[in-house]
Amino acid sequence: GGRTVVYLSLDDTVLCIFALSDVVKQDSQAAIQALHKLGIKTALVSGDNRKAAQAVAREVGIDEVEAEVLPADKITIVKKWQQKGFKVGMVGDGINDAPALAQADVGIAIGSGTDVAKETGDVILVKNSLMDVERSIRLGRKTLETIKQNFFWAFFYNVLMIPIAAG
Repeated sequence: GGRTVVYLSLDDTVLCIFALSDVVKQDSQAAIQALHKLGIKTALVSGDNRKAAQAVAREVGIDEVEAEVLPADKITIVKKWQQKGFKVGMVGDGINDAPALAQADVGIAIGSGTDVAKETGDVILVKNSLMDVERSIRLGRKTLETIKQNFFWAFFYNVLMIPIAAG
């Protein structure tokens, strides 16, 4: 399971059969686990056949699979999740991913991808590793936490100093 089968024939005679499959990057499973630890739900949106997409999702631990998706339908899937109340981060590398990257709350382009994907993405992964998605999210959360803390202390300081300045 999880392979695309291609037949080579001549005059109704099968000469050979190829079973093709994508190779999953070594750190993909660890990246998905790290995203899950951050409380993020994951989904694989793929144009591949359902069995192939499900096999990859199973291998890396992805929650949900949308398979046999036409390029134009990726944006529809992003909108569907947004309408359910999710904030959507979309990772993509191709020209067909650009509309969905633009629609997503955060578009994440793979650095080795097409120029249009990189122009559309909010974040570009230079090392082409899904681990950088998790790192980007952690960095964003840490930055927001720091801003909130600084805002609190500035507000607290001003509340304290106004009576002193007035008195």
